[in-house]
Amino acid sequence: MQLKKPLALMLVVLILLLAGCGFLGVGGTGRAASIDPEQLDTGVLEGNTHFAFDLAKILQAEDPDASLFISPLSISTALTMTYHGARSTTKESMAKALSYEGLPDEAIGQTYQALLPYLEQVDPKVEIAIANSIWVREGKEIQQDFLDLNKTYYNTEVTTLDFSKDSAADTINGWIEDATKGKIERMLEPPIQPDVVLYLINAIYFKGKWTTPFDKDDTRDGTFTNSHGQQQTVPMMYRKDTIEYFEGDSYKAVRLPYGEGRLSMVCILPSEETDISALLEGMDETKWEEVRAGLAETEDVIVQIPRFKLEYGVKELNDSLISLGMEEAFSPYADFSGIREGIFINRVLHKAVIEVNEQGSEAAGATVVEMNESAAMEPVTFITDRPFLFLIVDDTTGTILFLGTLQEIAI
Repeated sequence: MQLKKPLALMLVVLILLLAGCGFLGVGGTGRAASIDPEQLDTGVLEGNTHFAFDLAKILQAEDPDASLFISPLSISTALTMTYHGARSTTKESMAKALSYEGLPDEAIGQTYQALLPYLEQVDPKVEIAIANSIWVREGKEIQQDFLDLNKTYYNTEVTTLDFSKDSAADTINGWIEDATKGKIERMLEPPIQPDVVLYLINAIYFKGKWTTPFDKDDTRDGTFTNSHGQQQTVPMMYRKDTIEYFEGDSYKAVRLPYGEGRLSMVCILPSEETDISALLEGMDETKWEEVRAGLAETEDVIVQIPRFKLEYGVKELNDSLISLGMEEAFSPYADFSGIREGIFINRVLHKAVIEVNEQGSEAAGATVVEMNESAAMEPVTFITDRPFLFLIVDDTTGTILFLGTLQEIAI
């Protein structure tokens, strides 16, 4: 695998994937991690960026005036874990939705295998934890190759659990709570339905301090005009400093780094004539590159950002993913025979939370893919035991040579 574009492309993905506002952080101590570009497939990184914007646009369009906060990396990871078990047209439709068309499974898996641990070590002053798990209903057989692949590429924990017990949902919720350092406590409600076969889960936790913190003494009440045109009084953080800044045709942008400066929050403010939905709708990989390439150190920039907390979800993503082309994966006709026969995605659940203050940001996201057994399909039958229509047709031209209805049979 070769990274055909400069490392800037990789950083585009790393900065955006955790949240709609565009930041990621990493945990650990010691020296910052490095990564060999040869370990990453540029198509996977570009696909993840494309998927992030596509999904964000759909979710924002569902409720244009509501705040949005998701972890595209969490969603991509959980769905990609599932993708490895898809076959035939189900796999093709998932590849389209995830922007993986034309990419071999090995390239996808190896990219995640390198990317996820790299993210956990990229900056010793920023904490991130990424965890993946698969939970299998006791007594249900799952293809061992699928489980082994997930362990290899995604460091996935695999647990067999008695889903019939009410405590099963609490056990899974407890794993998510631990993985997100208590930020996300409850994704599943008991009881787990009897046709649920397995859950595939990703959880991400982030905590990063600004490279240059905001001074609490400079925080003051300010006015924030919401999407309904209503004015709200909010605590507004303030800095005047040399900051990376860019002004485009219909927006302004700043980059606020975390830790040693390898990770950042990029905030993009639309012009007064442009609403946030229009800004997001126009955002794609090209526009995002324009923003990042344009950011440059600028003296005496005044930055004011509200101190805020935001919680999004638990959000069911089924309709959004179906609109991206993944419909077959949610149907009883789905082919996940790489996992086991006769299962489909019943729900994809996502929740994300964030707190931004003078010191920095703390955020978490979790994604649950719930897979159910298909109901036993009735055999297709065609028994002409009542009046019916029949035609004799030229199949090449569609010309109907004869047409009749049989309503009684002469004996």
